[in-house]
Order: sequence, then structure tokens, then C-alpha cells
Amino acid sequence: MRRINVRGVRFRSLLHLTFKYLNFKIMNVREMIPAASEAADLMRSLSHPQRLLALCALGSDEMSVAELRDAIGGIEQVPMSQQLMRLRADGLVESRREGTSVYYRIARPEVLRVIEALQAVYCRPGRGRRRAG
Repeated sequence: MRRINVRGVRFRSLLHLTFKYLNFKIMNVREMIPAASEAADLMRSLSHPQRLLALCALGSDEMSVAELRDAIGGIEQVPMSQQLMRLRADGLVESRREGTSVYYRIARPEVLRVIEALQAVYCRPGRGRRRAG
């Protein structure tokens, strides 16, 4: 395997440390073939920032629409409801009604695992916003 120098750091070593830190193992693509369509559907459902933030806010908890709106930063009622309906239609969240409030929770354990993995990568303390260029 060829080692590439990027800003004085050997790329192969950096890549190895990244995979080690994130507990990745070398994957066999043939194992992914039967589930590729399902995985792509999940990624498509996560592709809108408001849906992704709603799932991040939920984590392993259950929250009302009002609590979700507050946690995400005051998204308006209609767009929040639309995104939650899409998540429910895609089978990522379940809901229950209590009086006039609707409560949501993540429906499938694999969704929570993907959200946790995204948080581990993108929400680490001290991680700043990337600059273009």
C-alpha cells in the first residue's frame, strides 16, 4: 500500500487512526449487497437537515413536537410537522398522542445507531466548522 504525505502526515497512518478511533472494521462489500437498497433509503431519509436534527434531538428519548422544536432552535410548526410526517412515513419514528400533544421516538435500533455514529463524528467537542478551500 502506498503512503501519501498530506501536510507532513502520512495519510495511511492518519486513515488507520481514524478507523481505529471510530471502531470501524474493514468491510466486505458483498455483505452489504442484500441491504444496500434499505441502507440507501435510510440515508435518503436522513438527507434533510431538519429531519436529521429531529432524530439527533430524539436520541433514545421520546419528545413532543413542541419539545423538538425548542431543542432544534425554534423551527416553525408546519415545517417541523412535515418533516416528522416524512420520518414516520419512512418508518424511522413512531408517534403516540396524549391529549392534544403528539410524542415521537425513534422506531428502529439501527436508526439510533446511525445517529449515534453521526454524532460521534460531527458533534465532538472542539470540532469547528470546516472552511471551504
